[in-house]
Amino acid sequence: MDGLEKQLVCPICLEMFSKPVVILPCQHNLCRKCANDVFQASNPYLSSRTGATVTSGGRFRCPSCRHEVVLDRHGVYGLQRNLLVENIIDMYKQGSSSKPEPEKKQEPMCEEHPDEKINIYCITCSAPTCSLCKVFGQHKDCQVAPLSHVFTSQKAELTDCVSLLVGNNERIQGIVSQLDETCRAVDENGRRQKSKVCETFDRLFALLEEKKGEMTVGISSEQEEKLDYIRSLNRKYSEHLEETAKLLETAIQTMDEPEMAVFLQSAKPLLQKLLQSTDTSHLDNVQPGYENMDHFTVNFDPQRRALADVDFIKLDDDDESEDEVEAGGQQHVAPAATNQQPSQPPPQAPPLHTKSPSPSSSTPPAPPPTPLPTTSSAPQTDHQSESEDKDGPKHVFSFSWLNQK
Repeated sequence: MDGLEKQLVCPICLEMFSKPVVILPCQHNLCRKCANDVFQASNPYLSSRTGATVTSGGRFRCPSCRHEVVLDRHGVYGLQRNLLVENIIDMYKQGSSSKPEPEKKQEPMCEEHPDEKINIYCITCSAPTCSLCKVFGQHKDCQVAPLSHVFTSQKAELTDCVSLLVGNNERIQGIVSQLDETCRAVDENGRRQKSKVCETFDRLFALLEEKKGEMTVGISSEQEEKLDYIRSLNRKYSEHLEETAKLLETAIQTMDEPEMAVFLQSAKPLLQKLLQSTDTSHLDNVQPGYENMDHFTVNFDPQRRALADVDFIKLDDDDESEDEVEAGGQQHVAPAATNQQPSQPPPQAPPLHTKSPSPSSSTPPAPPPTPLPTTSSAPQTDHQSESEDKDGPKHVFSFSWLNQK
């Protein structure tokens, strides 16, 4: 209703529109009386009769947007009335008049004496009452105090409680903010650690792909070498077979020769050629097991066990060592060299063992298995032990041994 009232205020008289309300060509509204006053102020030399508008036309500017309004011969009476605004004004006035008046605040009265106001406070019963109850009623033996004194003391007590509650709420709000910050930190650290683990596994995949390429290239190289050698032997034996077939055909034709002299002339050199063709000592033979490629067998069991044992490094507190150090400190000061432990080198990945081909043996014995990498942690420093006491055991994911070839 307050916003509606602001919309129904005339920009000239700064009061609610008075009927009739006219609408200008620029769609702004004015009281007809205010419009007439603006017109008279803009045209002071035009004649008027007893406050009525002039009969001839004129012009003035809208007080809201400064748009020039041109009047006809009827003057401001020629402007169109805004019946919608007039109806809204009537409805607003009717609604404002029908508002119920605010009820007067009634003071509390005594239940035992309805005509008496509550003006004292019974300290014994912790209840407000009236003077008659103290003199003649149930509170005549009780200790009472003025209502204003008890009001002041209890209001101060309530104020202290409210301040305490506000302080407690601020503390809890601080804890909530800290928990929100911790939640965001955990989420960010988790994403960062997952990214590191994924990058490490990607490097491991790349290393395996590189090693696979090297090993397959070695197998392919020997495979092509053996295939070329066998193909060359195959060509040599095929050529020898063609020569012997031609000699065989020539020998058959010579045997069919009826003339003895002709036969004897060609038989001896043909016989020598036949004897030479039966000798295949100049041709190489493939050794048994030459086609075997089992010497490229790889023992992946150590690597498989190492990958299966990949896990986060757990840095737990060593309570027993701390107790021993404290006991030794109470008795005597031990040398610094006795408390230091040699740091263990980082575990190395077991190499992928392959069996290189040898001409003497097709299946050489398998190489001895290498020890599995163990996830060992370096000795903890004082700073690390203090941080673990506060935050608990930490987990570190180590892949340093995978980067060593």
